[in-house]
Amino acid sequence: MGCQRMMVQTRRERPEDVPAIRIVNEKAFGQAQEADVVDRLRQRSDELLSLVAVDEGRLVGHILFSPVTIDGHAPIVGGMGLAPMAVLPEYQQQGIGSLLVEEGLEILRGSSCPFVIVLGHPGYYPRFGFKRASRYGLTSQWDGVPDEAFMVLVFDESAMEGASGVARYRREFDEAM
Repeated sequence: MGCQRMMVQTRRERPEDVPAIRIVNEKAFGQAQEADVVDRLRQRSDELLSLVAVDEGRLVGHILFSPVTIDGHAPIVGGMGLAPMAVLPEYQQQGIGSLLVEEGLEILRGSSCPFVIVLGHPGYYPRFGFKRASRYGLTSQWDGVPDEAFMVLVFDESAMEGASGVARYRREFDEAM
């Protein structure tokens, strides 16, 4: 597994990457909140997809996908949520974030994951196939989220039939609020 663009390679997170992943998230977001969420999720969930971008041995980017559920009128449907995605400031605007998103989505598309949700920039994520979640009858668990910023990428339309309702990230995200 792994993609390359320039000298940057992507791969799954390894135990020795944990301190560098924390630094990447803290520097990219200018705070510890996202890094704290990543650490808590790593401790409490075995169902994560965590990828890193490495440039000549230096960890420069990170993306995390964690379980989400849709609570609605249909049976609860589970998928993944993309959050957070971080790139060191000096490496931003070089395609590293896109590389991480593409790699993660490729892995999830090949698994039994029916969908991925993201709360993100509406000018960025549609290029990967994300659409407004409201088109599928999905709403965010958090109040005040702009409709255009809450998006979903559906891999399995049949699994999503009748699966409208509230999309919920793991409680570790609420603990950070």
